[in-house]
Amino acid sequence: MTKKVLTIDTLAGLQRDGTVFDLNFYTAGKWVRFQRNRPRKIGGYRSITNDVFGYSRGIYVNSVDGINQIFNGYNNGLEVVNIDNAGVGAGVNEFTFTGLVLTLNTLVGGSTYTNGTYTNVTLTGGSGSGAKATIVVAGNTVTTVTLTAAGNGYAVGNTLSATAATIGGTGSGFSIKVATINDGFTESDLNLWQFDSMFDSQGTNNQLLLAHPGLNLAQIDQTVNSPVLAGDISGTAMSPLADTSGTTPTGNLIEVSGGVVVLHPYVFVYGDNGLIKNSVAGNPYDWNGPDSNETNVSSTKIVKGLPVRGGSNAPSGLFWALDSLIRVSYTPTTVTVAGTPQTFYWRYDIISSQSSILSSQSVIEYDGIYYWCGVDRFLLYNGVVKEITNTFNQNYFFDNLNYAQRQKVWATKVPRYGEIWWFYPSGDSEECNNAVIYNVRENCWYDAGFSDGATRTAGYFSQVFKYPINAGATVSTVEEIFSSSITTVNASANIEVPQTNQIAVGQLVIGAGVAANSIITAIVPSATAGFFTVTLTNPATASATVTASFNTTAGRVTLWQHEIGTDEINNTNVNAIESFFETSDLGWVQGGPAQTSPVGDNYWLRIERIEPDFIQEGTMTVQVTGRPFAQSQDVISDPFAFEPTTGKVDMREQRREIRLRFTSNIQGGDYQMGKVLLNATVGDTRPYGG
Repeated sequence: MTKKVLTIDTLAGLQRDGTVFDLNFYTAGKWVRFQRNRPRKIGGYRSITNDVFGYSRGIYVNSVDGINQIFNGYNNGLEVVNIDNAGVGAGVNEFTFTGLVLTLNTLVGGSTYTNGTYTNVTLTGGSGSGAKATIVVAGNTVTTVTLTAAGNGYAVGNTLSATAATIGGTGSGFSIKVATINDGFTESDLNLWQFDSMFDSQGTNNQLLLAHPGLNLAQIDQTVNSPVLAGDISGTAMSPLADTSGTTPTGNLIEVSGGVVVLHPYVFVYGDNGLIKNSVAGNPYDWNGPDSNETNVSSTKIVKGLPVRGGSNAPSGLFWALDSLIRVSYTPTTVTVAGTPQTFYWRYDIISSQSSILSSQSVIEYDGIYYWCGVDRFLLYNGVVKEITNTFNQNYFFDNLNYAQRQKVWATKVPRYGEIWWFYPSGDSEECNNAVIYNVRENCWYDAGFSDGATRTAGYFSQVFKYPINAGATVSTVEEIFSSSITTVNASANIEVPQTNQIAVGQLVIGAGVAANSIITAIVPSATAGFFTVTLTNPATASATVTASFNTTAGRVTLWQHEIGTDEINNTNVNAIESFFETSDLGWVQGGPAQTSPVGDNYWLRIERIEPDFIQEGTMTVQVTGRPFAQSQDVISDPFAFEPTTGKVDMREQRREIRLRFTSNIQGGDYQMGKVLLNATVGDTRPYGG
């Protein structure tokens, strides 16, 4: 007969450090979070596209007119995916890298030009501007073109010319092609991207995307500079940022080893030897004006910068060096030196000179407080640098971190639930396969339990688009999805395919008459009933009706929309997400389910009934686990299933040290735990085992 009805009073949080018997918090879990001090399942995720190239090494989201632009930097390039507020998009668009003209070729001299040598001639045409040359006309045709100004924004193959008025006033037909450029971008597996954006009020009058592909993935302290790139945020072209405006432009590329951040209306870049450098207000192409500056404020590399509230000293920013935290503030002060007034615009304050940072991607701002991973602890800045107390999983994180991959640790946040997530590679994994989570609202820690939802390499938190966006860590290989009869027409990129819900943009089509590497780019209903007209990247090589295979494309990863629904949804595939949590020890020797300290009763606890109290979707199970002594082997019961309408779960399970594990692992499964009651009594008086 039941002696007592008790509640589960395990405290919020998932504690991995310490022994199981010593804990008052939940002892195990997977894909579970805590709200109102109770466990609940973390939300599901849905694929946006399966066609992102390579591992993502940086994501930035810009929202305008109901469209969310997802910029994704990877080892060999930059791409953008445009989606609406429902997460529905229009494919992946690759950026082109344009730049400074280095050499010219393929001269067409034209005719009836006026002989002479013409200097500082502006070259017209092409995708860029600013290129100039010395042009020699002999025999009424252009004979030589010597580049004198490289300009910017040009592409290889651009055709350039000059107006007749600039080379004597007569003639036509002159042209010359761009042979090589410096586009500022180098394909490399070491590329790690930082992004920001700003309105160029003094130059192009465009909203600019700023990006820095630093060679920082393997080593946080590497010193090789790479150019900052800039381009119209609504376009798909990027060029190196250069000092080409203002009163005394140098023409130099803006190159650093650290990264870029906008403290509106200034662009700041940073890098080795404590370098911090900024443009003039509102013009990212002017680095020579009076309010621009360049200084070294630390002996070590600056690896991250973020804006911070500055009050009367706005704009202000925080900059993380390898061993320091620096605050930069706009404080224009005029002093007289040798009778000449000079204005100093910026103040640099060392907040801490004895700090650390694990990864340049590990910093996140949450409601004006800045959180990051140090090399051996978690830290925050709220006016002063402080350690974040973590007795839950600090050892678990640092002892299992693949330190050789430290730069792959990255931070994001889920403000709806008060969470900061740090994704990290554990063990010998070279990509992130788990995440530790700090809940600032509940003041507790937990982790993702190596759930598939934690295998993410980069992401961006919810803002206008209300869902977090994260990039997967699984690179696709060529695998057949289905096969079908198709009709090809020689030299046409369109094929006819019977309608099926298995077909999707991005699939690789393989078959006779289909050119190699033919990827589906569009699918529309055909004029023939029951068929699709499918557009491929390459035209067919023959006209025929054949059987073709439709395959996944190699080298691609999935872009995921998180915190939506309860399942993993990838195209038409729906997979359940396993979520479970395990209580602290509830045995009498630990004090019982509703006590937090031992009371000295050396009895087993026998559970005769559990009364579930869940907001629940789908079947859940509960298992009883435990052992006679703290260092003995656990004995785990069979699972007891219960539905959302189940009032009680009867059993006769007893352990001296006893815990309960609740699991949801069914499509559509979800839960929020309430106050679960246990009908318990005293079991045997003597423990088993040794």
